[in-house]
Amino acid sequence: MEQLLSSFPQHWQEIIALLLAPIMWIPRTQQVLIEFFTHSASPWVAVAKLGLLLLPALLGVAALWCTQLSLYTLPFRNGRVHFASAMLLAWWDAARATWLYWMGLVRCAGVITGWLFVAVAFVVRLAIEATRQIAMMPFAMTGRMAQRYFQPGVPWVAFVALLLWCVLEAGVFAHVLYPTIADVLSRLAETPDPVAATGPVLFVFLLLLVMGSFACAQALVEALHTRQLKYIGQMVAVELFVGFFEVVFLYREIVTALLPAVAEQRGGAIVVAMCGWLGVRGLTWFLFGQYGTAPLIALISRRPLNIAEPSMTNAPLISPPWWEGPLRDFRRETEWLHAASDRLLEYLALPALHVAAAAVNFAMVLVASRAVFNLPFKRLEDIPESRTILSGLHLQPRKTG
Repeated sequence: MEQLLSSFPQHWQEIIALLLAPIMWIPRTQQVLIEFFTHSASPWVAVAKLGLLLLPALLGVAALWCTQLSLYTLPFRNGRVHFASAMLLAWWDAARATWLYWMGLVRCAGVITGWLFVAVAFVVRLAIEATRQIAMMPFAMTGRMAQRYFQPGVPWVAFVALLLWCVLEAGVFAHVLYPTIADVLSRLAETPDPVAATGPVLFVFLLLLVMGSFACAQALVEALHTRQLKYIGQMVAVELFVGFFEVVFLYREIVTALLPAVAEQRGGAIVVAMCGWLGVRGLTWFLFGQYGTAPLIALISRRPLNIAEPSMTNAPLISPPWWEGPLRDFRRETEWLHAASDRLLEYLALPALHVAAAAVNFAMVLVASRAVFNLPFKRLEDIPESRTILSGLHLQPRKTG
C-alpha cells in the first residue's frame, strides 16, 4: 500500500490514504498470517496449523475484504438496511461455518478411527480363531473320527478286522501247507526245488478260499432271512462242501502239526479239525464276520451297500467351517461401510464446503446484496447447482408502460 501511495503526487497522497484507510490494514494482516503458517516449530505443528486454521483464516481474509470493500458501495446502494442485515448474517454464517468445520474434522476423525478399529478387530478375531482352531485340531479330528465310527454306516472296523483275519488265516495255512504243496509240485514237475512263485500263489489262493468261506456263510444267513427253502438247501449243501474242504485239507494239517498224538488216532484229527473249524468260524462270524462280510461282497461285486438311513435325531450336526463366522461379520461390516461411503464423503467434504460457501456468501452480498447458500448444509444434496443459483439471481426487467 505504501508503494501505491508513493506513486501518486504529494498533494494527492493524503486524500488517497484517507480513501484507502478501510482496507490499508488488510494486507498487513495477510502478511502476519502468512508468516504464522510458514514458520512452525515442527512438522506436526505445521500440519495442525494447516488442517485446523488455514481454511478459517482464508475465510476471515475474504470476509474482511468483502466487508471493507462494501463500505465504498454504501452511498450508491438501495436498501442499505437490507444490505447491512445481509452482511451481518454473512458474518454469522462465517462463524458457524468455522465451528462446523472444526466439528466436522473431529467427526471425520472419529469415523475413520472407528472403521480402523473394526478392521483391526476383525484381523485380531480371525487370528485368535485360527490359533484356537489349530490348537483344537487334534481333539476335533479325534472327535470326528469317534463320531464317525459310532454313527450308523459302513462298518469299517469290522471290514478291516475281517480282512486282517483272512490274511492271517491264509498266511497260517500257507505256512503249514507249503511243504506238502511244494513236494507235490516238485514231483509233478520232476524238479528238485519248487518254483519261487509257489508261496505267493498259494497264499493268494488260500486268501480267496478263506474269503469265500465267509461269503458262503453270509449267503446262508441271507437265505435264512428271506426264508427261501430252495436257496437255503443249496447254500447248506455249499457250506457243507466248503466246511469239508477246509477241515480235511486245511485244519487237519494244522492239527497234525500242532497235536501229533491226536493225529495218530483214527478219526481223531478229523474230529478236532472239525471242532476247530466250527469254533474259529463261529467266533469270527459273531465277532466281526457278520458285519464285515457284506461290505466285502459289495466291494468285490462293485455294488452299492444297502445301509439303513439314520434317523434325523441321531444324525450328527454338521458344524460350519470356523472361518464363516468372522467372515460373515466382516462381510456385514463391509456392506455397512459401502452403504456409508457417501456419508463419509459428506463428512470429508462438508466442513470445507461450509467455509467455502461462507466466503462465497460474502462475495455475493458485496455484489448482489444477498447470500446464495443457506448454511449449514446437512447433506451434499442440499448444495444447489450453479445453474439454479444463476437463475435465482437473474433480475427480471421492469415493465414500462
